[in-house]
This record gives sequence, structure tokens and C-alpha cells, in this order.
Amino acid sequence: TSSKRTLRTLFRPTALPPPFVSEMSPSQKRLLAYHQGKEQQKMINQLLIDRALEVYYINMDETDGRDAAPPITELPSTVRKYFFIKYYLFLKSRVQSNPMVPIQQQWLRSMLTMVPQSLMEGRERELLTEDLLKEVVRDYEKSMQRYVLRRALIKPDIKELDKLEEEAPLPLLPLGLDFSSTWHDSYIKAKKQIISTLHILHPTMKTLLDFGYTAFFNFLVVDFSNSRLKGPVDCKSLKTDATLSCCKAEDKIMSMWYQRVVGLFTQSEALDGVKLDQLESFYNCVAVLMSNQLKELLQRTTEVFVKLFDPEDRSHLPIFKMDLTFDENRMEFYPSLQDLEEAILFVVDCIGQTLQNFKTIHAWLTGGTATLDAELPAHTVQWAKSTLKKSIRDNLEGPKEHFKGYVESYGWLVDGTAEERINRFIAEQPSFDEYT
Repeated sequence: TSSKRTLRTLFRPTALPPPFVSEMSPSQKRLLAYHQGKEQQKMINQLLIDRALEVYYINMDETDGRDAAPPITELPSTVRKYFFIKYYLFLKSRVQSNPMVPIQQQWLRSMLTMVPQSLMEGRERELLTEDLLKEVVRDYEKSMQRYVLRRALIKPDIKELDKLEEEAPLPLLPLGLDFSSTWHDSYIKAKKQIISTLHILHPTMKTLLDFGYTAFFNFLVVDFSNSRLKGPVDCKSLKTDATLSCCKAEDKIMSMWYQRVVGLFTQSEALDGVKLDQLESFYNCVAVLMSNQLKELLQRTTEVFVKLFDPEDRSHLPIFKMDLTFDENRMEFYPSLQDLEEAILFVVDCIGQTLQNFKTIHAWLTGGTATLDAELPAHTVQWAKSTLKKSIRDNLEGPKEHFKGYVESYGWLVDGTAEERINRFIAEQPSFDEYT
């Protein structure tokens, strides 16, 4: 019938490119004809392969694969190679056309919670966030598609196929990490070990925490928050007040908090459940807990003192008494600005030197000399001093301008300029009117 598809009806006349006519030598014409012949032969071979495969598919469809098409093994090697390529690409397109599992909205919301809110404010940043989420969705769908494809199909080992698929390889697993071993047994073992050796869970430690909270939650070693209400204070008085406050605070903590802690550990119930071989680690835990409580108190006191000099909030800024003196033909502040800075930084050092002689509970019970580590961290001291120096410089801009105005207005009266002008005027023997 006319609708019967045969090899004759499938082939169309091959349209070869028109010959290239130009003025060339006979050797150049022969060389050009040779190259054109190779290209034409290559094109014809490709067309023959495509038509042969198309006939193969048609016969397979018409006869349902029964005795019509030759077996794949009987096809020429070139035809067989291109058959595998086309068949793989056909199956790949079918797999890729299947719907993918969409990314869960909960995952996207979790990603957004990790972005600081300040980076998401504004219309432009909202649009940027939407673009980023779309990019995440595209990458997810692409990764899922590639994963499903590699699970469903085995890619033939054909070099020509690599040129058709320009995809980057899937990421490899991190080298040196072994995920094959189970973790549940080691987790249970570690959990039991933590419960048996983590002394912070002991009831005595809870009582110790309560003692520290009750004694320190509203207590400061040095409190100058009301210094502004008392009026101007000189540098010497500031140092004296800081030293006395630290001494009183140390005595108060010793008589209240430390004595209660010692009384707690003189009771036999304090060591309930603690084995003999765990006593040392238990008392080490007590020492660390007490040290942390003292360090937190000193750090909080330092932060409150530094905040008094905040340039943005001067409601609690201390007022310092300073005199503008004139001595030996010089005007200057007394005490000097450098002395004022040293006096303020002295308070930080005084706070850091407090509470450094408290014995550990184990040393107190056994007559040892070990003391609690209550030293302020170095980074806290460095932060406090650098912040105070900057605040002092900012707050002293006014006095410096005041002093500069005095020097500019009256400095010539005391630096010898006025005396020189008077002597020169007298030496000129002016008239009475000029004197006047």
C-alpha cells in the first residue's frame, strides 16, 4: 500500500553543496575536491546510519519486535554504537520528563531563619532573597534529576556520548571519613559515661549554683553609678573609693557566700553517691563552678563600670574635679589629662585584683594552699581599657578646647611676648600722647 514505509520511501535525495568555483591551480582544485569528497562521504554515512536506525525502529513497532528487525549484534559496529547512543538519549529524555519530588517549604523556611534579619530588610534585599530561593530550588531539582537518572540508567561507555552530555561529575564523598560504622552503640556508651562522671548533675552542685545566684545576682564589687549625683571627685578620691569598695566586697563575699559554701561541704550529705575514686574530679568540678561564679561577678562589674563612660548615654558619667593652674609662666590642668586616664584605668585593675585569694573547698578541708582561679580573662581587660581610653578621649574634647581657648587668648601675657613689647615701647621714648 501507499502507506507502507519502506527503505525507498524513507530516503530522500541527498542534497550536496554546490561546487565552489574560483580561480585555483589544478593542484589546489584536486586538494579541495579531496576534502569535499571526505566531508560528503561523512555526511552520507551519517544519513545512512540515521535511516537504518529509523528503519530498525519502524520494523520493531510494526511487528512488535518479532522476526522483523535484525538482532543488535548483527548490525555493523558503527550502526550499533549510534543505536546505543540514541537509545540511551531516548530513555534519558523519558526519565527526565518524569515529575520530581518538590523541595519542602519547611526546608526553605529553615534556611531563611539562619540569615540575619538586618540582611533581609528593604525591597531590593527581598527581591534578592527570592532570587536566591529560586536558585536553591533549581539546584535541588537539578540534583534530584541527576540522582534519579543515575539510579535508573547505566550510561554506555562510549566516547561520543561524553561530548553530547556536558555535565559536571557528581560531588564525591569527603575523603578520610568512614560513615559505615554504626553510632548507636557508641552513643549509649558515651551517655552512660557522662551520667556517671558529669558531676555538674549532682544535687550538691545545684545547691552551690543557688548560693551563687542569691549572693551575686544584684551585687557589684565596685559601684559608681551614683557618682555623678555626689558632685565632682578628684583622681585621688576615685582611687581610694575603688580600693575601699573592693576590700569591703571581698570581706562581704567571704563572710556570706564562701562560708555558706564551706558549710555545705562539711555535711556528709554533700558527697552522696560520689565514689572514693571520683572525689578528686568531684572537687575539681566544684572549683570550676565557684571560679566561674567569681569570674562572672568581676566581668559584670567591669562591664557596668565601662558603661558609665558611654558617649551616647552621659546620664551616669562621673564628674571629675580639675584645676586650671598657672605656674612658672605655664598654664596647665591639674591633675593632668594623663593622670586622669590612669586613675580611671586603675579601677579596672583594682577590680581584676579582687577575689584572688579564695581557697578551693578541697584545699580548705585538707589544709592545702590551692586557690580558685578568679582572674579576669585577658580579652575582657583589653576590651575594657581600650573602650575606656576611647571614651576618655571623646569626653575630654571639651576641656581641651577650653584650655586651648585660654592659651590663644592669654598665652601672650605669660610667655614673655607682652613683656618684650612693653620694653620695646619704653625704649622708643614715646611722647605723652603715645603713652596715653
